[in-house]
Amino acid sequence: MKRVILFIGTNLAIMLVLGISASLLGVNKYLTSNGLNLGTLLLFSGLMGFGGAFISLFLSKPMAKWTTGARVIESPSNSTELWLVDTIAGQARRAGIAMPEVAIYGGEANAFATGATKNSSLVAVSTGLLESMTREEVEAVLAHEVAHIANGDMVTLTLIQGVVNTFVTFLARVVGYLVDQVIRRNEESTGPGIGYTVTVIVCDIVFGILASIIVMYFSRQREFRADRSAAQLLGSPRPMIAALQRLGGLSHGELPKNMAASGIAGGAGIMALFSSHPPIEDRISALHRA
Repeated sequence: MKRVILFIGTNLAIMLVLGISASLLGVNKYLTSNGLNLGTLLLFSGLMGFGGAFISLFLSKPMAKWTTGARVIESPSNSTELWLVDTIAGQARRAGIAMPEVAIYGGEANAFATGATKNSSLVAVSTGLLESMTREEVEAVLAHEVAHIANGDMVTLTLIQGVVNTFVTFLARVVGYLVDQVIRRNEESTGPGIGYTVTVIVCDIVFGILASIIVMYFSRQREFRADRSAAQLLGSPRPMIAALQRLGGLSHGELPKNMAASGIAGGAGIMALFSSHPPIEDRISALHRA
């Protein structure tokens, strides 16, 4: 869960900063000076939307390290670290990707993968997971994370987020323009007023949160695929099923918002629609059917 939550949180922050910057630079005045130019607004929204998503993508790995305090294993200092590096190296070769950075962070049972490309990625494992699982179960968790990388899930979610951002940006400014027109209906002015600016900022936040439902839906679908890919890497679904059963009885570690999509164990959300991971029972059932 760590990867997706951190990704979406970073994306919302970046989009808000870009939106405020656009207002300060006078872009909003240009868009509304002669009425709302929908074609120009759509182009602007696309640039903002995909720009914000890709900035979030390229910040994903350093943000993940910073928010979790993950320590990259440069040179294994004990047998556990050596096993961890060797296991991920073998899985990466079988998956056809470059060796990811391997890191350990303190926390309850969880793991995540992140990075801008398949060949510039990070797999991080919590100390709680290493202490609570057998090596076979940990190997299954690692295969799940390597599968996220091999399947290009971060890039896929970035593209989906870019489309979502585009519509959020577009609709927020349309609503802002309409509200501004109502507030200033008796004034003669060609530029946007304070009503436009405030409404756009509020709508950017509210629409962005609501739009994350779409991103979370696709994240849940990618989880099923990562489980299946992990089973293929391991040659059997049994280790992945055992790992999920063990996780079902553990306290799942909370993961940062940009990384939630590629964590192994998602925290329970207030509403299922905002959850980046399907219920563990559903994932186990899907593996049994595979």
